[in-house]
Amino acid sequence: MKTLIATVPIALLIAVSPALVSAQTAAKPVAKAAAKKNHKSAHSAQKAVEEATPIDDDPAVKLTPADLEVAKLVYTGDIPCELGATVHITPHKREGFFIVRAGLQRFRMHPVESRTGAIRLEDPVGEAMWLQLGNKSMLMSQKMGKRLADDCMNPAQAAVNEALKKNPMPSLLEPLPPVKVAAPAADAPAAVTPAAPLAGAPAPAAAQSAAPMPAVPASGAVSN
Repeated sequence: MKTLIATVPIALLIAVSPALVSAQTAAKPVAKAAAKKNHKSAHSAQKAVEEATPIDDDPAVKLTPADLEVAKLVYTGDIPCELGATVHITPHKREGFFIVRAGLQRFRMHPVESRTGAIRLEDPVGEAMWLQLGNKSMLMSQKMGKRLADDCMNPAQAAVNEALKKNPMPSLLEPLPPVKVAAPAADAPAAVTPAAPLAGAPAPAAAQSAAPMPAVPASGAVSN
């Protein structure tokens, strides 16, 4: 009887152990998935907070009326670039300033004077520059010493670029073509230059007719 009583708990433990091990094994993936989900949610929340945090204005930067006029010419929106990159430009809440994003890079830029007449935006803190030409734009990082995005074109720039492909502008380094001067036709009459009158020769009739007439006596005067 004692042997039977001792055998029952052992058999029961053996029967329950596989189920207990299976339950613990199944619980591990669930816990791991929950931890991964919470980690991802934390990153998403952190990213949302960072995107929603406004960039502080720099009161030291004062834009001139000319800078504000240049800001009106800046293309905004999503601008596709080479190698599948995209630059996002949105107006800042402060007039004349823009938020320029490319990948994980984010800059607060404003127009500056350009020596070439191109539209130039700069971020003095991030040491980045956005250059907008007639047919393309580019984003450069002076701190990293490289271009972050190149050959960026919105629809207007793409149209200009296609027009330049069909009618390229001459290079400043190329010599100008020679100017051809048309030769006079063989049957064209030669121009006749009037000869100067000889000394003592009578004046032409036209000149004689133009000579002053003698004075006429006044009315009622009697000559002797």
